[in-house]
Amino acid sequence: MRLATFNLLHGRSLSDGTVHADRIHAAIADLDADVLGLQEVDRAQPRSGLLDLTALAADALGAKTHRFAAAVVGTPGQTWEPWHSGADIGHPQYGIALVSRFPVQRWQITELPGAPVRSPVYVPGGGLLLLRDEPRVLLTAVLETPHGPLTVATTHLSFVPGWNVRQLRASVRALRGLPGPRVLLGDLNMPAGPVRAFTGWQPLARAATFPSPSPKTQLDHVLADPRGVAALGRVVQVRTPPVPVSDHRPLVVRLDR
Repeated sequence: MRLATFNLLHGRSLSDGTVHADRIHAAIADLDADVLGLQEVDRAQPRSGLLDLTALAADALGAKTHRFAAAVVGTPGQTWEPWHSGADIGHPQYGIALVSRFPVQRWQITELPGAPVRSPVYVPGGGLLLLRDEPRVLLTAVLETPHGPLTVATTHLSFVPGWNVRQLRASVRALRGLPGPRVLLGDLNMPAGPVRAFTGWQPLARAATFPSPSPKTQLDHVLADPRGVAALGRVVQVRTPPVPVSDHRPLVVRLDR
């Protein structure tokens, strides 16, 4: 079984700044993941050609099961509001997604509020800006695998130090009542040491993923609840392949039982 996480940067290429469906499709197909968590996912956004990036990823993997969870309505960095149940499905949305080759027994979405204050962020070409933090979400699926139930979740945590720790702890709490083994995939915006210290969960891979041209730090993680990690099998391969899109590299973990 292959588990993967990938911050898409809405499919944008760093080489030319554009978004092309064929490049995204090829990059995701190469991962050959059975379960894929995606972050910075667009749906109906003009900047990404109105593509449904979740459906595109599912097609690339030959996966019948997928779900998008919006965090905001509008476009990050421009005009947006927190996602709400009355949001028109045709409006631009931005969030996270899970794609699975396995059937899903149950879906769960947990809201993770953004930091209540603006925080300084360096923006290439714009310098240091005070930005409003976006709300985040945790998207969880209980999967039916050949070896029994498996709970997998994905999220993209805040860039605000301390607030992302609060969101991480809330994510772990939200998974406690679901069937084990339990796995968390995502861009947690913090390195592996603090992630393990604040959760007690076991990293299944230690590998730098950011920035993509020459990775120096690990922001993207595949974590397992230690109470069920033995049932997942042993890690036999870890990959962070270079891809033609995004400022992150995907992280792929292959497990064998």
